Amino acid sequence: MGAGHHHGGPPTGGGTASNAHRGRLLTALVIALVLLVVQIVGAWFTGSLALLADAGHVATDATGIAVALTAIHFANRPAAGRRTFGLARVEILAALFNCLLLLGVGGYILVEAVERLREPAEVPGVPTVLVGLLGLALNLVSLALLMRGQKESLNVRGAFLEVLADALGSLAVVAAALVIVVTGWTRADVIASLVIALMIVPRTVKLAREALDVLLEAAPKDVDVDEVRRHILDVDGVEGLHDLHVWTITSGLPVLSVHVVVDDDVLDAGGHDRVLRALRDCLGDHFDVEHCTFQLEPHGHAEHEARVCH
Repeated sequence: MGAGHHHGGPPTGGGTASNAHRGRLLTALVIALVLLVVQIVGAWFTGSLALLADAGHVATDATGIAVALTAIHFANRPAAGRRTFGLARVEILAALFNCLLLLGVGGYILVEAVERLREPAEVPGVPTVLVGLLGLALNLVSLALLMRGQKESLNVRGAFLEVLADALGSLAVVAAALVIVVTGWTRADVIASLVIALMIVPRTVKLAREALDVLLEAAPKDVDVDEVRRHILDVDGVEGLHDLHVWTITSGLPVLSVHVVVDDDVLDAGGHDRVLRALRDCLGDHFDVEHCTFQLEPHGHAEHEARVCH
């Protein structure tokens, strides 16, 4: 019996996947705070519910990005004591927190929009268009900053989706204000706020599901467990395997562990290192798994292990 480990290179930037995008998140936070002030003033001046809804969403953007930055700080602290993986999963908790914020804002907008449908308020179109265009421009800058990071980190993706929903919200504000300018139909502002709320929910639910998959230690979506099993069994000298587990600590840090049953003659002939190298090279070439742990064991050894392992 033996155990082996394969460690891939460290995540981008010398820490978790989010760490490389810390500066971009900080810039996006500054943009969100500037936009928040502009939209609150604009909503107060124009009385636009759509603009107020967008301001509320920007407030959650700023809070969410701040939470994401805080999570990155703690997630990249070194492992110590009982926390053998450090605080890497704080980033996943931050993504889940952002989901709750987004759902709360979406619910508030829906309730307020229903009230405004009953009693629509007068909304000046031209000032609302100008504020909406400014908001759209600033959000597009933030989206460009976070575009690459959202593909690598759930934490960054949470912030990206908030900014994306807000950009779409700004677009809805502009469209509604133009309708008011051209036709005078003030309910367009309420319709725009409903559109903003409905845009928030699907993306939020998708992000929440991905975060929960990590917390429930599901296999990463880009790793086919059956394919991993097949590759391991194809290694020369391997007779079987059991207790194959693939999960994610945080974005950019997938982990695999498995007990590999090796032919007794191979182990007796000193083939332990050869099998370990073959397993490492095979999984390293075909699967994006950061940390692999292999336990090599002779045929029949599993019968003597604790039942909890099966």
